[in-house]
Amino acid sequence: MAGFTKKAIRNSFVKLLNEKPISQITVKDIVDDCGVNRNTFYYYFQDLPQLVETIVDEDAERIIREYPTLASVEDCLNAAISFALENRKAVLHIYNSINRDIYEQYQRKICEHTITVYVDSILSGRNVTKEDRSLIIDYLKCVCFGCVIEWLEKGMHSDIQSRFRRICELKQGDLERMIERCENI
Repeated sequence: MAGFTKKAIRNSFVKLLNEKPISQITVKDIVDDCGVNRNTFYYYFQDLPQLVETIVDEDAERIIREYPTLASVEDCLNAAISFALENRKAVLHIYNSINRDIYEQYQRKICEHTITVYVDSILSGRNVTKEDRSLIIDYLKCVCFGCVIEWLEKGMHSDIQSRFRRICELKQGDLERMIERCENI
């Protein structure tokens, strides 16, 4: 029952975030929407920022579980933006609030995980040092994270998936050349 109640609070909050900015949502709004009392809310969450943090942490863990392998950098981006695509208004409301840093940390964590999984799969059996592996991961993570943050900054209006697909097409072969250079050193 406890998991059900916590999930109901979470779902009500996301629903409300899809309707209005976080600054206009109160604990009373959430408990009224999901049918629990204020004490129940405070049993699970200290305040709204903790609820935001819980939501993004749980989604990050879900993505980590759901994506144990990835076939391309493009797949990494798609994993990183899956929650945002399903909850555009809610994400923009979080991103444009004082809780922006929580969402940015979430995106950084997802980009790092997905890129690391991808890079480890393509480096398997390759003679690349730990330092070069780390540099490749950092580079690709920054590309992925930068695209996501730019998309959020611009209000999520562009088709990020098409734009990133085009970036991948333009950079095709660059990663393999980087790896070859790492092996030849």
